[in-house]
Amino acid sequence: MRVIFLSLAIALLGTALGDDIPTEENVLVLSKSNFDSVVSSTDYILVEFYAPWCGHCKSLAPEYAKAATKLLEEESPIKLAKVDATQEQDLAELYKVKGYPTLIFFKNGNPIDYSGGRQADDIITWLKKKTGPPAVEVASAEQAKELIGANTVIVFGFFPDQSTEKAKAFLNIASLVDDQVFAIVTDEKVIEELEASPEDVVLYKNFEDPKVKYDAEAFNEDLFKTWVFVQSMPTIVEFSHETASKIFGGQIKYHLLLFLSKKGGHFEKYLDELKPVAKNYRDRIMSVAIDTDQDDHQRILEFFGMKKEEVPSARLIALEQDMAKYKPESDELSANTVEEFIQAFFAGTLKQHLLSEEVPEDWSAKPVKVLVAKNFDEVVFDTNKKVLVEFYAPWCGHCKQLAPIYDKLGEHFEKDDDVVIAKIDATANELEHTKITSFPTIKLYLKDNQVRDYNGERTLAGLTKFVESDGEGAEPLPIMTEEEEGDDDAAPRDEL
Repeated sequence: MRVIFLSLAIALLGTALGDDIPTEENVLVLSKSNFDSVVSSTDYILVEFYAPWCGHCKSLAPEYAKAATKLLEEESPIKLAKVDATQEQDLAELYKVKGYPTLIFFKNGNPIDYSGGRQADDIITWLKKKTGPPAVEVASAEQAKELIGANTVIVFGFFPDQSTEKAKAFLNIASLVDDQVFAIVTDEKVIEELEASPEDVVLYKNFEDPKVKYDAEAFNEDLFKTWVFVQSMPTIVEFSHETASKIFGGQIKYHLLLFLSKKGGHFEKYLDELKPVAKNYRDRIMSVAIDTDQDDHQRILEFFGMKKEEVPSARLIALEQDMAKYKPESDELSANTVEEFIQAFFAGTLKQHLLSEEVPEDWSAKPVKVLVAKNFDEVVFDTNKKVLVEFYAPWCGHCKQLAPIYDKLGEHFEKDDDVVIAKIDATANELEHTKITSFPTIKLYLKDNQVRDYNGERTLAGLTKFVESDGEGAEPLPIMTEEEEGDDDAAPRDEL
């Protein structure tokens, strides 16, 4: 019966939109020739711009198809479509696609950036929020139980009177939170059958505590939104492609990262003991378990300057402090040591953990001097010299192209006692006063310690003139500044 229904639904869909619209696993395949006609004739359509070689697109594909199929089974007016952006470059340029996958929702032809998750249920929840009421109206206890059973997380508001301030705030938050389903019950008999009281707000979920009541004295919208986010996540979240956007895009901006090996049995050995600690602080800090056995997670280890031999271990990262990293004094992962680490962080007694390589013995042997975090200030802030520094990444293509030119620049100024040409691997060395967000970044430090950014052409003549003229034409920058991200290779800040 299900196969017959799907076949009929697909046939009807083809008739409604035009028989020439191809589909793959119930996802419409769009191109320049049919894009405008489909989008303009469909009230609600989510479009994925993808690249065939993109790993994230491949991970999304089965979930995207699953969501499309489920919506079709529900006879929903919402459609899912995809565009191969590598083949349809005009469309990609028109909609300012800069990365893959990019998802855009069209509501009556008007584009809206997609901000939901990448699991089928997350996609469907987001789309229904954008096309329906903020909260499902529940008329019976049976309907409520069906909703609770059908959703991983659902938030109920029990409001016989929807005109109260708390009810209005609940519905407002329901309209703002796209990644969770909200429901409202107004019938007092149904409220009683569900063992709730008027004005209660309860979150139901199919993991950990199945029923959590919002018990804050004041119904503050910001606090409530954070509470929904926190309670919707496991106490310790396992890092994956699917959870990454929720982890780093949610309301909690501090993260305790637990680097563990599944093969080594670390998840079983440590997580149960650490859950009570994680639960105590979950409204302020999110605990995340990272399986270091997975190849995809090696960049995270690199970002923290960690080797596999250091696993199991913990680190703390503060997103709002420009990804500041903190390291505990002990690598012991007991509940006591982890709680002491968290308390020290919130007490402000921890210093940032800054990466630094050891100073090479021959750091000054060549025309281009090699800097690391440990010798940076001593060399760069020498008031007797002006110092040009290239902040590079070993994997950066632009940096590799610049290397021979930069070496010639070093040779040009080698005999000039007033000038130092230097470079620093910014992926392995971090500075508290200077944050790098793209590679290569080139800065000129003058004798009075003013800093000027080089934004010209990366030619020997251009760089030479920049140094000789004390950065003429460049705006002076204070030392303690965060550089704005340029068009070059971005630092791997969003790779976590």
